[in-house]
Amino acid sequence: MSKIQPLADRVLLKPQAAEEKTVGGIIIPDSAKEKPLRGEVLAVGEGTKDEQMVLKAGDQVLYGKYAGTELEFDGEKYLIMRQSDVLAIIK
Repeated sequence: MSKIQPLADRVLLKPQAAEEKTVGGIIIPDSAKEKPLRGEVLAVGEGTKDEQMVLKAGDQVLYGKYAGTELEFDGEKYLIMRQSDVLAIIK
């Protein structure tokens, strides 16, 4: 993902796809699906003088339900957020 480079203390994430759920044979539409809270870090900024970057490309992370800004690039959906909005790294 070299076409988008986050600045300062921001990270670019690829959210994990929402799971398809069916209830008694009824498929729940995309608008009713839970927003995924897990994703993969694709790129990180260089940090700031006050915040060193801890995350790196390839990290699997958990983030808050309303964290970040959604963007679409080349038909793919991504999230960009501050490193402080990431709750945990999944080891």
